[in-house]
This record gives sequence, structure tokens and C-alpha cells, in this order.
Amino acid sequence: MNPALQILLLWLVMQAAVTDLAIRRIPNVLVLSGLALAAALHWYAGAGSALLSTWLAGCATGFFLFIPLYALRGMAAGDVKLMAMVGAFAGPLLALQIVLLTCLIGGVLGLLIVLHSGRWRILGRNLAAILAPLIQALSGVPQQHVPLPRVASAGGIPYGVAIALGTLCALGRMNY
Repeated sequence: MNPALQILLLWLVMQAAVTDLAIRRIPNVLVLSGLALAAALHWYAGAGSALLSTWLAGCATGFFLFIPLYALRGMAAGDVKLMAMVGAFAGPLLALQIVLLTCLIGGVLGLLIVLHSGRWRILGRNLAAILAPLIQALSGVPQQHVPLPRVASAGGIPYGVAIALGTLCALGRMNY
């Protein structure tokens, strides 16, 4: 990955992380401008073929790997869009590495938030509500579709921070 693209990507994800920490939102203007910049830079560098092979494939990789977490109410739409933007810069293979590192870092952040807030009981109840149908299905008990009840959250994660740290780690690993 081009060093100029790396610096621009790191600047954008750091902006997203700071904004996510401050107001718990990732602005659409940040993500859309990042997508446009990535498209323009890939077009300039690769004369069109990089636009499809890197920009579009990376964008789709980031988006489709995070959309299930959004569907399960595990993260907000801004996080999914931010990961799509990261993938647009990085391309599909690096986007996959960033997603994996981001999920690991997000898990650690989530545990630290629960530890700090003391909301272990809520976390346990939520995990039981999610895992009970899966365990029953694996043991052969017939299942009926029952919507998940609204339960208290054990704490939100500013996932923009996890995405920024995952991106930083993947780019640092790539350069060394």
C-alpha cells in the first residue's frame, strides 16, 4: 500500500476515533470524503483497474464483514461505514486483516468497559439470552422464531477506536 494512502487512512481513522469518543458518532461526511479520496487516489495510481480490484473489493470486504454485527445490534451503522471506507483504502486482503485485528481489539475494549463499569451481571444475562437458543438447537430441541427482547446494554464500545487501532496495527505490521 502506498505510504501516502497509509498516512491519509490513518489520519481519517484517527479523526473517526476522536469523534466517536467525543460524541459517540462517526460523521457521514468523514466516511464519504474518505471513500471519495480513496477512489480518486486509486484511480490516479492504477488507471481504473485499481478502482475495481482494490477500492470496490476492499469496500465490499469491510462492509460485508461488519454488516452481520450491525444486524445483531452489536454495533452502529457508522462503524460499518467506517470499515467499508478503511477497506476502500486498503484493498480486500488488508481489509480482512484489519477486520480481524479490530474484532480482537474491540473484544478487549468491551471487556475493559464491562470491568470498569461493573456490569458483569447484565453481560451474563445478555449472553445467556443469545446463547440459549443456539445451545437448544444444537441439542436437537425444535426452535420457534422468537424475537430477541430488548434488554439493558452492558455498555457501548466506541468501535471507531477499535477500528483505528486495528488499522494502525495492520499497517504497522505490514511496514515491518
